[in-house]
Amino acid sequence: MSEPVEHSAVSEYQFLVENHLRIIYPEIDHTTFARDLIQIMCPDGKCQTPQTHQNHWDQSNVVMITYGDSLLTEDQQPLETLLQFSEEFLKETINGIHILPFFPYSSDDGFSIIDYQQVNPRLGDWTHINAIAEKFQLMSDLVINHCSSQSEWFQQFRRGESPGKDYFFCAAPEDDLSEVVRPRTNELLCLIETPNGTRYVWCTFSPDQVDLNFANPELLRELVKIIKLYLDHGVDIFRLDAIAFIWKVAGTSCLSLPETHEIVRLFRTLIQFVAPKAMIITETNIPNRENLAYFGNSNEAHAIYNFSLPPLLVNAMLCGSCQHLKTWMMSMPPALHGTTYLNFIASHDGIGLRPAEGLMSEEEIGNMVAMMEQFGGRISMRTLAGGVMRPYEINISLIDAMKGTLAGEDEWQVERFLCAHAIMFALEGIPAVYIHSFLGTLNDQAAVMETGHNRSINRHRWDYHKLALALADETSIHSQVFQGMCHLIKVRRRQPAFHPNATQFTLHLGDSVFAFWRQSMDRQQSIFAINNISNQEQIVPLSEINLIGTDNWTDLISGELYTDLRAELVLKPYQVIWLTNRWSRD
Repeated sequence: MSEPVEHSAVSEYQFLVENHLRIIYPEIDHTTFARDLIQIMCPDGKCQTPQTHQNHWDQSNVVMITYGDSLLTEDQQPLETLLQFSEEFLKETINGIHILPFFPYSSDDGFSIIDYQQVNPRLGDWTHINAIAEKFQLMSDLVINHCSSQSEWFQQFRRGESPGKDYFFCAAPEDDLSEVVRPRTNELLCLIETPNGTRYVWCTFSPDQVDLNFANPELLRELVKIIKLYLDHGVDIFRLDAIAFIWKVAGTSCLSLPETHEIVRLFRTLIQFVAPKAMIITETNIPNRENLAYFGNSNEAHAIYNFSLPPLLVNAMLCGSCQHLKTWMMSMPPALHGTTYLNFIASHDGIGLRPAEGLMSEEEIGNMVAMMEQFGGRISMRTLAGGVMRPYEINISLIDAMKGTLAGEDEWQVERFLCAHAIMFALEGIPAVYIHSFLGTLNDQAAVMETGHNRSINRHRWDYHKLALALADETSIHSQVFQGMCHLIKVRRRQPAFHPNATQFTLHLGDSVFAFWRQSMDRQQSIFAINNISNQEQIVPLSEINLIGTDNWTDLISGELYTDLRAELVLKPYQVIWLTNRWSRD
């Protein structure tokens, strides 16, 4: 019997890429096209076979989400100011920065890209991006479902010129589009006159955001060049924006179709053979079960956004009950090694409501929406079949969302806000914190009036010097929030039991106490995360937590030692205790 042939990394790379292409593009020359894509990704012919089921993260991973111009000064480029702030204020708190689209754009605060290969000159240039990537793990958006109507590609489409004339997805008004799922209320098809006649281009999000045609392999080739460019400039994490919408077939929902999943697998293969520690994160603001599918068989996304967490957690804080939060958490499968969740509560968008479908009743969602409006929030709608309008997203600053409960405003705003984040920091997965959550930024109603867009409410731009003064004022809400957030994160980052893939088990201590157990992968550290999510004092007998009597138990947050395991925990409103048998606070 002959010895098995040992394939080189390049041979394996070629084999896998070809297999992806056979599924996506059955009619093309897969061998030649795969070779072309690999040549783009590793022109020197050097690559390495990635190890499967490897965690490229640990408990120290914390990502900050920000626009490139969230902080402004008169004498610096915004990206320089961002780096200065991150090094001065957050050096021991975060290790990753997600800079929202930093390219020239025409609308949607960056998500309508004109030129994928340039940094927006109002922010800085590639040298500033490189400088951030040298100090922090850099996460960048790959906005490829659509691009700007002002892009050169779309101008070529209008003129009937190559290559752009074949880069955009078109349909006909008579096509069966009744099942298409969309997050917007504008018309799906936009009429464009071209030298070749009238065309109806597909616009999932807005007329300025024209959907690209992934059925054209030449477009894919151009997008792979963009991926390689970003890798060369230090991008470690690729956020695949609105990826669920990229493949369209009339008569279907045009959401998360099989070809979409295969393209994600292709991107992962193309990236990981040249950058084995790089990550792909899918941004799929869809119901929970569909979202989980983007893990694939540990061969798609390294991480998926935990989109159900924000509405469930905000609702729990509003009503003082963790019933839905517990039910959801018990239904969530542990992420396999090599995959994890990306946890967040607030982002540049809003609190999505679709991921709450099937987890909360329509009445409960309606109550939450109504209270968020009382707290100054705005509500974005989507159109269902038959023209029915339904709330799609709550637009509000998270600190304002924590003003009170369903009974109205109260005095526990900051405590409630920090409790919500403490829950997120303790959960399985990597935490991502929006910059305005770090800063306790309030609703920016003036920005909404200026732009006419609901999402502007949570996209404030700070004058850096005014911010520094606010953070130095210990009486300000901004300082209280910032100090509280940094303390929690610094403690979290030292705990092996908070590794994104460490064991997690839900506890049952009543509706007003949301509690769960984490255990490090070496089984040396246990942490019981116990959270009073109500504005009333709660009492928890230590005997109900089932602590091991031979261990010493300490609250990591306060430093308090618990020696009498027959005693009771008396939890103040929104108090959090991280009870551990292994002291790793400092």
